[in-house]
Amino acid sequence: MKQNVAQKGLMIYRLDNPRAWRTYTGGKLIESLHGAPEPENSNYPEEWIMSVVTANNGERTVPGEGLSHLPELGNLSLKEMLESNGEELLGRDHYRKYGANPGVLIKLIDSHERLTTQVHPNRKKSMSLFNSPYGKTECWHILGGENPNMFFGFKEGITEEYFRKLFREQDIPGMLECMHHLSVRPGDTILIPGGLPHAIGADTFLIEIQEPTDYTIRVERTTPGGLKVEDVMCHQGLGFDRMFECFDFEGLPEEKLRERVFLKPEKLRKDENGTVTGIVDYDDTDCFAMNRIEVMPSRSLEIQKLGTFAALYVLQGEGIIAEKDSTLAAGTGDQFFIGADCDDITIANNGDRTLTAFLCFGPSPER
Repeated sequence: MKQNVAQKGLMIYRLDNPRAWRTYTGGKLIESLHGAPEPENSNYPEEWIMSVVTANNGERTVPGEGLSHLPELGNLSLKEMLESNGEELLGRDHYRKYGANPGVLIKLIDSHERLTTQVHPNRKKSMSLFNSPYGKTECWHILGGENPNMFFGFKEGITEEYFRKLFREQDIPGMLECMHHLSVRPGDTILIPGGLPHAIGADTFLIEIQEPTDYTIRVERTTPGGLKVEDVMCHQGLGFDRMFECFDFEGLPEEKLRERVFLKPEKLRKDENGTVTGIVDYDDTDCFAMNRIEVMPSRSLEIQKLGTFAALYVLQGEGIIAEKDSTLAAGTGDQFFIGADCDDITIANNGDRTLTAFLCFGPSPER
């Protein structure tokens, strides 16, 4: 019999800030966000949020790396808590469909160097190739960086045969030339469906919401920083032949690609207290949704009962989160899990600058 580990009546839980080893370097901006006295780049360029996913790093895989924990509950992992209390915390309808998995993973990504050219499987391919109901459709919301830029989407006329040849020859400039290379700006939001090739450019800072897997097919055997990528980190156990089944080789002109993947965030609410903006919603994808919340100094916003579980990440500012009789301090870099039965929550700004936070949701209830 599973033990009930959730605190009775409590619906907001503080999470830690897990980092994950990756093949590329970065993370200095994440360290600065958390107030590190000497922030630096390393092979830990990502912070994971509301994670029940272990980072898949081939021979470098560390058991439990990337999992979220609850420091105020003896550092219990969120995965363990949901396995014991999933129906209560995730909601009955979600639990019946997905079990104890939130069905979503959120990350902060700060790339010092360009990521390798890669692709993730869509749901259909993920089921057939990895026996997983989740693919890795993802959405990026650009936060900043010195020169935010992206490679994504094949240009017209790129065939599988030609791209395989570039891979065999490890013609990395040639593979990059197959994709569109675009500058992006803070506030831009890009939806990357499974199957679309891409590479986040150097010096780019973003928040990503994605399906909860770490299946990444890489076609560069050496990273821009000179790291040799082991075979399994390229093909994820599929082998070098079958991994190309994950790519969508439909080529589009830049204008058509922009129409397809650049989203138009919608202001859901704006008043003297602040704003709520829908960054990505269920009209864009049934995989997840995310809102950006901005609370003006010395003001507070009431977020009406969510009707589902969520993650809350504070990007900047200082204040509190209150629900019923529970009040938690919330500052820059703090992250929280909000249970499905949570009543209205109030986010109050106690600082002298705008408090900015992201409220992130799992798969559509109608999926």
